[in-house]
Amino acid sequence: MKQNAIIKASAQDYLQLIQVWEASVRATHHFLKEDDILSYKELILNEYFDQVDLYYIEENNIISGFLGLAGDTIQMLFIHPDQRGKGIGKRFIDFAIAEKGTDKVDVNEQNEQAVGFYKHLGFSVSERFAEDAAGKPYPILAMELQ
Repeated sequence: MKQNAIIKASAQDYLQLIQVWEASVRATHHFLKEDDILSYKELILNEYFDQVDLYYIEENNIISGFLGLAGDTIQMLFIHPDQRGKGIGKRFIDFAIAEKGTDKVDVNEQNEQAVGFYKHLGFSVSERFAEDAAGKPYPILAMELQ
């Protein structure tokens, strides 16, 4: 299988990225309420995307997944549910570590698949926050590469 390039995103890509985000969240974040999903969607589209460096991988002109970095921390990593299990997440992590010097990630504690994924790649929990960045009661784990 040919490796698709990791592409730097721009504001023109936001609508496609938010569609990937929503599909991914609906497939993995079963702990979120519908109101929360809609409120986060607005925040991400209108604020959070502008606060991170975004990268994506596409196949046949459709975005498979994306990565959002702020400094040395992975703030976002979302893979379309149809594209999971193909190594896209690991490619993004390898890119973030090797090319961008990333060694930290913030992840929802209740997203057990993601926590397991990062642990498998050598990250471990360094800190726990009772609320997320929006002040909602969804605990966040700060993880660091060991």
